[in-house]
Amino acid sequence: MFENINTPEMSVEEFELLGKLIYDHCGLFFQEDKIYFLRKRLSKRLEFHQMTSYRDYHMFLKYDPKADEELAVVVDLLTTNETYFFRENYQLKAFSEEILEEIASKKTDKKLRVWSAGCSTGEEPYTIAILLKKLMLRAKFRDWDVEILGSDISHRVLGVARKGEYSATSFRDMPERYHSYFHDVDNNKKRVSDELKSMVTFMHLNLLDTTRIGLLQEMDVIFCRNVIIYFDQAAKKTVIHNFFDLLKPEGYLLLGHSESLMNLSTAFNLKHLKNDMVYQKPGIEIPEVSVELPGAEKKTEPALSKTVPDTDEQNKESVTWSQIWKEK
Repeated sequence: MFENINTPEMSVEEFELLGKLIYDHCGLFFQEDKIYFLRKRLSKRLEFHQMTSYRDYHMFLKYDPKADEELAVVVDLLTTNETYFFRENYQLKAFSEEILEEIASKKTDKKLRVWSAGCSTGEEPYTIAILLKKLMLRAKFRDWDVEILGSDISHRVLGVARKGEYSATSFRDMPERYHSYFHDVDNNKKRVSDELKSMVTFMHLNLLDTTRIGLLQEMDVIFCRNVIIYFDQAAKKTVIHNFFDLLKPEGYLLLGHSESLMNLSTAFNLKHLKNDMVYQKPGIEIPEVSVELPGAEKKTEPALSKTVPDTDEQNKESVTWSQIWKEK
């Protein structure tokens, strides 16, 4: 279709104003060569609000009582949400065949927390649920307490994820044996089964919202694939720092195949697995201290006081994802 000839031009100053406002809101960063992209994506919003300039639209986004609702629309317009089941399957094999096996060999509480950050329309967290459902049939993983969190900044894609209905394009890389987790619905779509839905909690979440992210439970594994490519260096560092703080010691961070932590963080270890290379948070190291006992040789003992929390800290309950969602 032809672009509306009445759409106003966007000046460099208007582009910078809108770009900064969007960046401050969610970390999306646009170089100056994206001025046409921003103008084209937002032009219908000017038409909808009967505005004649992008400066007026900027003022609306900054001061109007309904600005938050409009910003949610803006984020939907500016982000690409193309995804499908079993995307980057080699990494999923590393997750199910290597990472989970290692976690199972070390864990004693049989609790597993996995976060799909920037989950879009939900194919990734449901894929994780399928893999875990398969593993939970084995004795090693039987009776595990599993929670999967899927989060995104777009309300629209989260609506699709919660509904759980997908067209054929979403299944293009999914092995035939897993189709049993879906059933046919109208409009040539398939709907995810209730047993998978019960394993996943979806939440609206801004990855730059350090305070809100800090309320989540610690994670064993975080998937954040093909998301940080939309951020500039400063926003990327904030997101990665948030991930590091939220991961348990020896927890894993899985990025997209075109993403890395180069020039972003040295806090993670790069781990070479059979199927992929992934990032791992270092484990807790207990420093050794010299203890001199009367009439005896010096002994070296672990400084347990460095790692054992006090009783009050141990008794604190984590805020569950479902509680946070209800509060939201």
